[in-house]
Amino acid sequence: MSGVLYLGFDVGTQSTKALVIDGASGEVVARAASGYELISGLPPGAAEQHPDTWWQALRACCRELASRVDLARVRALGVSGQQHGFVPLDAEQRVLRAAKLWCDTSTSEEAAELSRAIGRAVPTGFTASKILWMKRREPALFARLRHVLLPHDWVNLRFTGRLAMEAGDASGTGVFDVAARRFDPRACSAIDAHLQEWLPPLVGPAEPIGTLRPEIARELSLPAGALVAPGSGDNMCAAIGSVATREGIAVLSLGTSATLFARASSPVIDPAGLIAPFCDATGAWLPLLCVMNATGVLHEVARAFPGEDLHSLTRAAEQVSCGCDGLLCVPFLQGERVPDLPNATGSLLGWRPGLLTPGHLFRATLEGISMNLAGGLERLRSLGLAIDAVRLVGGGAKNAFWAQMLADALGVRVQRLAEPESAALGAALQAQAVAEGRSCDEVASRAIALDGAPFLPEPARVAAYRALRSRFEAAVAATAQPFAADAR
Repeated sequence: MSGVLYLGFDVGTQSTKALVIDGASGEVVARAASGYELISGLPPGAAEQHPDTWWQALRACCRELASRVDLARVRALGVSGQQHGFVPLDAEQRVLRAAKLWCDTSTSEEAAELSRAIGRAVPTGFTASKILWMKRREPALFARLRHVLLPHDWVNLRFTGRLAMEAGDASGTGVFDVAARRFDPRACSAIDAHLQEWLPPLVGPAEPIGTLRPEIARELSLPAGALVAPGSGDNMCAAIGSVATREGIAVLSLGTSATLFARASSPVIDPAGLIAPFCDATGAWLPLLCVMNATGVLHEVARAFPGEDLHSLTRAAEQVSCGCDGLLCVPFLQGERVPDLPNATGSLLGWRPGLLTPGHLFRATLEGISMNLAGGLERLRSLGLAIDAVRLVGGGAKNAFWAQMLADALGVRVQRLAEPESAALGAALQAQAVAEGRSCDEVASRAIALDGAPFLPEPARVAAYRALRSRFEAAVAATAQPFAADAR
């Protein structure tokens, strides 16, 4: 192997992942990952990480990559980041406090207040409510606030010294006009009269942020002057890394949360605010559904059975029939965004003798997550998106049993990608496109391969899951919200 390399990072909730691709072939030639946790001991609903945690993980990834490939050949790099996180900086660009993340539901009151003030839905997970929360709950810190960044923007700042944001990630702030691709002065002023001046300048999808500073290059064993692409939110980068450009194809990313999205040529506005009308990272739009409870719930179930892991639990679930013998799981362990129940709790219904087994509980959890995603797909279709195939990415995509279940629950063909870490791959491909002056689709088309045969919906299971979804939605209405107040 010789020639130019491109590097992509994905700064996620549970870990930072990195991969290096060969510029000529598009092949992934090295990869690394470094895990971390949320800050412990916070009040219920709070979810925070300090940006330094991401930086240490990024450094660890670079050390691992350097042992496998010559990083001096990296021409450009890009960063994908978890969306919505609020990184507050003072006038000297120092971090004021830990970042409140997308999964933080402690700002639900502020989100409701902003929704009323602005006249459109501002989901609890979006950045806007976190800024207002800081203004109300931490006024001394807020008085020092001078810059508002998102996680991937903060990493770009460390790389280049430049404050910047791009439309894809910015469209998840709650103060962005997605149709005009600019910040909304009215939404900003509903939070603070100075907010718009604290937001960084916007850059275009093909505009580099800058180049890697010499001291950062030395720290990361990367070449000084390497180009830094604009990057974007993880979902926008995953769209690049899965070439979800053809009409009718959606991407389902299964991570701590799950997102379902498809590219659109014009904004798709959901009057109820359940589908986020995001911009993508190429100049188009990316209507997106996000459910907060996905693989994180599976890990919770695994922790309940010492000695079991996700593989053994999957094998046990395969022995349980479709519908789980009547056991039904509402998997809303940390509130939910779709449906909009930020204080919801989970529940198990239909529990009878013999059903509290690892296989039953794990299958019921998989089915509960799948039923919620099926409702989301229906919502996307109701807004005019014709979706007949789904490309599956993220950590959960590795589970073939779940992939088949999703084909049955969604009623569409499901196809896995050979490279499941589509966000990190998308960041690397964007870096290549920016460096070479080409489109993301052009560089991605030869770098991305499908993994095996598609999973096709089986008619009998499709019918069974359609009936189960009716039960699931009734259970959500009956149980998810009534117990939320007691759980706070």
